[in-house]
Order: sequence, then structure tokens, then C-alpha cells
Amino acid sequence: MKYRRLGKTHLRVSVIGIGTWQFGGEWGKDFAQDEVTSMLRRGRELGLNLIDTAECYGDHLSESLIGRAIEGDRADWVIATKFGHKYHGYMDRSEPRSPADVMQQLEDSLRALRTDYVDVYQYHSMRNSEYDDEALRDVLRKAKRDGKVRHIGASISPNDNMYQTDGATTAGVETIQVVYNRLDRKPEPAILPSCRRQDLGVFARVPLASGFLSGKYRPGATFAPNDTRHEQKPEQRDEKLREVERIAREELPPGTPMAQWALAWCLRHDAITAVIPGCKNLAQIESNAAAANLDMVRDDHPQAWRA
Repeated sequence: MKYRRLGKTHLRVSVIGIGTWQFGGEWGKDFAQDEVTSMLRRGRELGLNLIDTAECYGDHLSESLIGRAIEGDRADWVIATKFGHKYHGYMDRSEPRSPADVMQQLEDSLRALRTDYVDVYQYHSMRNSEYDDEALRDVLRKAKRDGKVRHIGASISPNDNMYQTDGATTAGVETIQVVYNRLDRKPEPAILPSCRRQDLGVFARVPLASGFLSGKYRPGATFAPNDTRHEQKPEQRDEKLREVERIAREELPPGTPMAQWALAWCLRHDAITAVIPGCKNLAQIESNAAAANLDMVRDDHPQAWRA
């Protein structure tokens, strides 16, 4: 495994993290505790130490599964979670975002994760006006002083939100999470250079383009009603999948698994600290971890640590 410094936080994180939206039940599968425990245990054996989750992946369900899985080795993990949404059912969320709401969500997240601190606490797709809320910033600063939060981050939306990225230092934000993958390069011209200038750690979310860059799907693929990809228009899915076929023909090195190549493709960029792909089984954990060893993942990255 390779590791990089998470920007000005100076946390040491594996370049391959574990995204956990799927644990909340919106990706066509419900997870038992022993499945999650086995996956996280195997990830740790392979050198992974970064988990990204959120309050609304289920009603703190993902956090609860994670908390029980790593309760005995919490100190070995860097946990990033989020605030600002409330899960009510499949793809049904509200937005409790007052300072009091956020502090309640923090307490609920700590309880679910069975920990007394979160390494990175992230704004979750907040509006710019909410991002600027000084009262909210005050309660986040207090949470840091109290030791409940170590660092503040922002999971931005849309993925070219320059307002929040350029305003990160003023807001006390030390990490940015952004959609970035071979099918969606929107952050490259401005977002990623701004992160470099401010020494912000960067998590690339959806690095496999919701699984389309796994190489498993062809145009015409369908998804179960309880899979978030079912919500996309079929013509949009097929357009993406035709582009994936072109990439496989013209860019994928012979003999290289496409999913691993897609993760390594993100990590070649010198602003990206880590990718946070989801996983549904042990084989996917192992495949994701193996991407760190592809030649595309630069070992001379400016924020790299050798294992």
C-alpha cells in the first residue's frame, strides 16, 4: 500500500480508501454485520486505513456497521463522516443544517461509530450560504476544541464549486471531497489547482463512475429498483457505457483490470490524496487495494510516504 499526507491535516492515509454509501442499503444490497466486519478487516490487512461515510447512508446505518466492525482497532483508522442530511427512506432526505442540528448529528455519529472523535467532519453538499454561516463555523470550532472533531472538510457539490473550494482556508476547511473520475474531469481546470495552492487534502469520490468504470457493464444494462443507478435515464447510462467501451479499447493497458486502472488513473494527479471507491464484497476490497501498485500511481507524489 502507498500512503499520502492528507494536505495540511498531516494525517497519513492510504491512497485507496473505503467508500461506504452502499452499506446504507441504496445500492441494491443490504449488508449484514459480519460482511462489513470481514471487508474492513481484510482492508486493514491490505494496508487500507481510510473510511469515508455519512450520516445519511441509512439513518446512521453505515456508521453503525462500521463502528461495530472496528471497535477493537479504532486507532488504526482515519474516519471521515459528514453532516447536513437526514435519511428518511430510500433516496428520501431532509436537510437539518442549523448549528444545533449539526451538533446533534455529530453526537449521533459518534454514538453510531462507537468512538469519541471523528478524524474529518465534512460539510455534505451544503449551499454556499450555509457554508458561510458563522454560527455553524463556531460550533465546528468548538467541536474541535472539545476533541470530538480533529479536522473539518467539505464534500462539495456540484463538483466545480469554486466558491467553497477557494473559500476553504477562510472557512477552516482542510480537505475537499469531489466527484472525479475518467468520465468526469470537471475538477481539473480549477478545483484541483485551488486545492494544491491551499494544501488541501483531496478525496476523489465516485472514482469508478458508479461502477461504470469497473468494466462489468455494457450499454443496455439495467439495475434493480433499490439501486441508485436505477434513477438515471437509460440513454444517459448507455452514453457513459459506450464511452467506457471506447476507453477500454484505446486507453486500457493490455491485461490490466479496468477497475484498478480507473482508480490508478485518478491517483496519478498530483492534487489527489486518495480515492474512496465503494465495495460490496471481499473480492472488490482486494481489487481496489491492488490498484495502489499499478505503475500509474506515482511513488514520488509530492505528498507521498512509502510504505
